[in-house]
Amino acid sequence: MIVMKFGGSSVESAVAIDRVASIVRARLDRKPVVVVSAMGKTTNRLLAIANAAVASDKEGALRQLEELKSYTLAEGGSCGGRVEEHFRELADLVSGLAVIGELTPRSIDAISAFGERLSSIIVAERFRMLGIDAVHADSREYVITDTRHTQAAPLYPETYERLAANLKPVAEKQVVVMGGFIGSTKAGVTSTLGRGGSDFSASIIGAGIDAEEIQIWTDVDGMLTCDPRILPAGHRVRVITFAEAAELAYFGAKVLHPSTVLPAVEKDIPVLILNSRRPEVDGTRITAQSVPCRNVFKAIACKPEIVSVNVRSLRMLMAHGFLRRIFEVFDRYETSVDMIATSEVSVSLTIDNTKNLDSISNELREFAEVSIEPEQAIVCMVGEGINSTPGIAGRVFTALNGTNIRMVSQGASALNLSFVVNGKDLVRAVEALHEEFFSDPDPDVFEPKQ
Repeated sequence: MIVMKFGGSSVESAVAIDRVASIVRARLDRKPVVVVSAMGKTTNRLLAIANAAVASDKEGALRQLEELKSYTLAEGGSCGGRVEEHFRELADLVSGLAVIGELTPRSIDAISAFGERLSSIIVAERFRMLGIDAVHADSREYVITDTRHTQAAPLYPETYERLAANLKPVAEKQVVVMGGFIGSTKAGVTSTLGRGGSDFSASIIGAGIDAEEIQIWTDVDGMLTCDPRILPAGHRVRVITFAEAAELAYFGAKVLHPSTVLPAVEKDIPVLILNSRRPEVDGTRITAQSVPCRNVFKAIACKPEIVSVNVRSLRMLMAHGFLRRIFEVFDRYETSVDMIATSEVSVSLTIDNTKNLDSISNELREFAEVSIEPEQAIVCMVGEGINSTPGIAGRVFTALNGTNIRMVSQGASALNLSFVVNGKDLVRAVEALHEEFFSDPDPDVFEPKQ
C-alpha cells in the first residue's frame, strides 16, 4: 500500500486530473491512497472571498464565489450535485461572515478547507468515470487535531487508530481519495494543518496505514541542488536522508513541507518527490539511511526576503537573563527565529514573518538598542559531510570572495552551514557556491543537468 499526494498544480484542470488518473492507474497493484490539494489557487481565492465578506463587500464576495464555482464546475464537473451542495454551504458561510464582520482562526479554517473538500470529491468522481474503482473519504473523519486553528497539530494516537481501523480496510479494496491539509478537532470542528499541510497529511496518513512508500507528486523533477528560481542550473538529487531533506525544507526548499518527514521518520517510510508532468523521471528518494557521496553538500537552500534584527545590550555586557528577555518577546508574538548569532554585548537574529515586527522592536527597545536590516537572504548549505571534512568553511568563504556576509551559523546542526547576505547578492552567492561544490556531481547521488 502506498500514499500518493498530488499538489494543486497537478489537479488544477480536467486535463491535469486525467493525467493524475493515468499515473494512479499504473500503480493500482500497489493499492494507492490518493491525497490531493485544492485545485490551482483555490485556497487563495477562498481567503480573498472571506476577506471581502468581512470588509462589508458581501456582493463582491458572492460574485467571486460564483466565479470560483464556474471554474470548479468547468474543470471538475458537477459530481452529481455534490459540488453545488458545497457551494451552497459556502455561500451561507460567506453571508454569515458578512454579518459578523470578523474573520477568526476558526472561520478561516472553515472556509479554506473547502478547497480540499471540493478537489477530493471531484478527483474521486473523475477516477470513477475513467474506470478506476475509487471512493471518496472525508479527511476530517480521520485526521484528528488539537484546537489551534490555522496551524493545528495532529493528535497521533487518535488519528492512527482511525486510519488503521477504518481507512486501511477500505484501501485494500478500492482507491481512496482524500483531501490534504484538513482535519477536525475531537469536537468535530474543521481544522487545518497550515499552508502546505497537504504534504504533512500524506505523511500522517502513510504512517497511520503503515504504507510502504509515500509519494509527493509536484510540478518539478524532485529536489535540486539549488532553487531553480534562483539558479536554473541545478542537478536533480537522486537520494537524500530525512535529516538533510528537513533542513532544506525549513530553509526554503519549496518542494517539501518542513513537517512532512516527521511521521515518515518515525515509521521509517521512504518519501519520494516526483513530477506529475514527467512521471517517467525517478525523482528524489528520501530515506533514513545515508548514502555515500563524494560531494560534501547535497544542496543549497535559500530564504530570500528575510529581516535581520540586531539587539545590543544597553549595559554593554551580556547581563544574566538578557537572552531570555529577548526570546520571551518573540514568543509572545508567536514569531519564529531562523538564525541567531551572539557576541559579548549583542544578538543578531533573522525572521521571515514581519507581521508583528514593529511591536517586537518597541518591546525590545525597553531594555536594548535595536536596528533592523530588511531585504536580507539566508543561504543554507546542507550535507552530512560537513563536520567530517576539514576546510569546508574556508572553501565556502573563498568562493564567496567579494560578497559581504552579515551573519554565520554552523554547529547548531551537524548538517548545515548557513549565512546571511544582502538580498541583492543572493544570485551571485548561489552561483559561486554551486560552481565550487557541484561542478563534478557524484552520479550515484545526483542526476547532472543536461
